[in-house]
Amino acid sequence: MGAPLWKMLVPGHWDGLRFTMPSLMLFTAALLSSWAQLLTDASSWWSLALNPVQRPEMFIIGAQPVCSQLPGLSPGQRKLCQLYQEHMSYIGEGAKTGIRECQHQFRQRRWNCSTVDNTSVFGRVMQIGSRETAFTYAVSAAGVVNAISRACREGELSTCGCSRTARPKDLPRDWLWGGCGDNVEYGYRFAKEFVDAREREKNFVKGSEEQGRALMNLQNNEAGRRAVYKMADVACKCHGVSGSCSLKTCWLQLAEFRKVGDRLKEKYDSAAAVRITRQGKLELANSRFNQPTPEDLVYVDPSPDYCLRNETTGSLGTQGRLCNKTSEGTDGCELMCCGRGYDRFKSVQVERCHCRFHWCCFVRCKKCTEIVDQYVCK
Repeated sequence: MGAPLWKMLVPGHWDGLRFTMPSLMLFTAALLSSWAQLLTDASSWWSLALNPVQRPEMFIIGAQPVCSQLPGLSPGQRKLCQLYQEHMSYIGEGAKTGIRECQHQFRQRRWNCSTVDNTSVFGRVMQIGSRETAFTYAVSAAGVVNAISRACREGELSTCGCSRTARPKDLPRDWLWGGCGDNVEYGYRFAKEFVDAREREKNFVKGSEEQGRALMNLQNNEAGRRAVYKMADVACKCHGVSGSCSLKTCWLQLAEFRKVGDRLKEKYDSAAAVRITRQGKLELANSRFNQPTPEDLVYVDPSPDYCLRNETTGSLGTQGRLCNKTSEGTDGCELMCCGRGYDRFKSVQVERCHCRFHWCCFVRCKKCTEIVDQYVCK
């Protein structure tokens, strides 16, 4: 028989093996260390989106430094936080922008980018190097570039200002190149330093699965940053008497983030499956496909089955999700419910209707109610 339960609970006993007190202390320390490492690996800087970050002007004298209180930062990211504390709230805003865009792009899919807690944010599903993970890394990195670039333009950061991009060669001579553009160059560089720090500060065994996953993350981070950088374009404003537009002032402006999300969603649909080589490089899993560029997404693992709730993979399943009975797409009940069927219920929707413009100057609407059928997966 095994050791009695009381022996397993008494210091000095463990499943029939006897420890001396020093060895027990060493064992306990090792166990706590491994748990701490697990918690660290599960956490992410994405948690800055869900945990409000104080602005530097709000710091309380005598309080603990803000960087020691922020969850999810790697050692390298914590050092950058100490050097650039005023940037942290904007990194949080960028992460929040990325999460919102992820949820918009996947709102009609089995995996809908749900956040599960304030530490790991997306849960265990991010431990799988899938297409969905690739998109999440890319869109969150893009969100940081977007937020930092705009904060520079608005004068919120002491280390950067308006964009210094050179005048485009194809801009008409009589148009002025000035204004205050979004500083996408600074945003790109800072996001690269901060977001990539977790992967770059670790030493991996060459050719190991861990190195393959780190290289995958770095590739997708870069694809997200480049999407913002490449889509920034020239914006202009007219000047002149009575709006004659005889003169234009132009500057560099970020694209709407929805367009960035759309671009990355296209990259998700065409993402390349890769694997790690013994030399520590990523190569295509199928050589018949084109080699991915730095703007493409890559993944190392097949996507899990998102149909059913699975604690191991982190899948939340699709039970209770709304579906479209008449659609044949991913939002349709047949695909969304994975063949399990669906239930119908009636709901009351209230909408604005019969709107009229009144001089001057407001719009008055009535409220109309409608009973509609809705469907949820079994």
